[in-house]
Amino acid sequence: MSQSTAAQPARPIELDVRVIPPRDKHPTIFRAFEDLKKGESMILINDHDPRPLRYQLEAEHPGTFEWTYQAQGPEIWRVQIARK
Repeated sequence: MSQSTAAQPARPIELDVRVIPPRDKHPTIFRAFEDLKKGESMILINDHDPRPLRYQLEAEHPGTFEWTYQAQGPEIWRVQIARK
């Protein structure tokens, strides 16, 4: 039995925004991001490149996150967003 589990970061939550109405997507994503503690992350799942969201995050939360593409379309986009 490993005792190092307390030091490991929590598994990222998955946020599939494909099922969320367009007007609610960014507010939902921002709420989820703001709930992350330092070192935690979420996986954003979308049906298009969420690049505009990245620009908005950079404008509103500069230097507080890392953005890593895990899949880049054409049908599914997966981005890991980690709180610094």
